[in-house]
Amino acid sequence: MKKIVTIAAVLLLAGCNAADDKAPAAKAGALDSENAKFSYAIGLDVGRSLSRIDEKLDMSAFNEGLMTSVDGKESKLTEQEIAEVKQAVFKRQQEAMIEKQNKLAVENKATGGKFLQENASAEGVKSTESGLQYKVLTEGAGPKPTLDDTVKVNYEGKLLDDTVFDSSYKRGQPVTFPLGSVIEGWKEGLQLMPVGSKYRLFIPAALAYGERGAGNIIGPNAVLVFDVELLDIEKPEAAAQ
Repeated sequence: MKKIVTIAAVLLLAGCNAADDKAPAAKAGALDSENAKFSYAIGLDVGRSLSRIDEKLDMSAFNEGLMTSVDGKESKLTEQEIAEVKQAVFKRQQEAMIEKQNKLAVENKATGGKFLQENASAEGVKSTESGLQYKVLTEGAGPKPTLDDTVKVNYEGKLLDDTVFDSSYKRGQPVTFPLGSVIEGWKEGLQLMPVGSKYRLFIPAALAYGERGAGNIIGPNAVLVFDVELLDIEKPEAAAQ
């Protein structure tokens, strides 16, 4: 894909320069003029568009289409043909993505179920009625939050393969949010924690993002593991100030 982006950017800029011979050519990597910055920005736009296309391109046809557009020449395809071929390819890609997600959902459900079953008997792990599992790493002595509270926490979230998908520790600052606004596993888990505690939460998919998953990392039916440190509780009045 990087090769495609490079070729596209070079060709597009070449076409722009051909249309305006007076435009000064910038040295490779230099953004020391308005034209260079504009050209770079256009290249970024092209690259971003291409990065969303999950399809191996015919580079000869791609380059021809690009230069046809840049030079203002007549297209070899009608607008209807363009729309039809795009629709056909995107439909095929969508079907492939759905099939992939469905397969991943089945795999994650089996893997997650096996993990939770084995983890339930691990040393120090407790289970709740909902299926949430947790392990006390540090037990605090402060009050416990309710769903009406705003909490201040540090946390790190992982998949079962230890992939870290989110971490306030890596960002270097804790997070404050209304407890009632998060996933069910967090709502339940944090209400068990006195301020000053650090728990490890093992959250079944049903208490997390379910069959939909979230973003590009958390797949369907993914079990999530969070290390959560409850730093403070803010009552509604204090949080609003």
